Amino acid sequence: MANIAIVDDDPDIVDAVRLFLEKEGHQVSSAGSRPDGMALVQGGGIDLLILDIMMTEPDDGIAMAQDLRKAGFAKPILMMSSISKVTGMSYGKDEAVTPVDDFVEKPVAPQLLLEKVAALLKKGGA
Repeated sequence: MANIAIVDDDPDIVDAVRLFLEKEGHQVSSAGSRPDGMALVQGGGIDLLILDIMMTEPDDGIAMAQDLRKAGFAKPILMMSSISKVTGMSYGKDEAVTPVDDFVEKPVAPQLLLEKVAALLKKGGA
């Protein structure tokens, strides 16, 4: 199966997502901040990144996705956030601003999460 990294500062979200993904046979690693997430991804071997938007800073996930894409990270990124509920604004995939492959709102149903992960892994060749 795939090596999936989760970068999210909410340990409950990380634990829940890890549980669903590991049940499907995936290997899961995690980080709770943008700097730790960058180090995790730059360590290599990641097939898919699941990334929160708001961590220490309100735009940490967006900035991290931008930095990773500029550095050549081509693996799929799934943005998972509740930012729309917090800000009242709609967010989604945008190559210039939010260079991710898909976007889901928290809380996400486990089946939807697994479907999105499977589709992105297939697209990413994992």
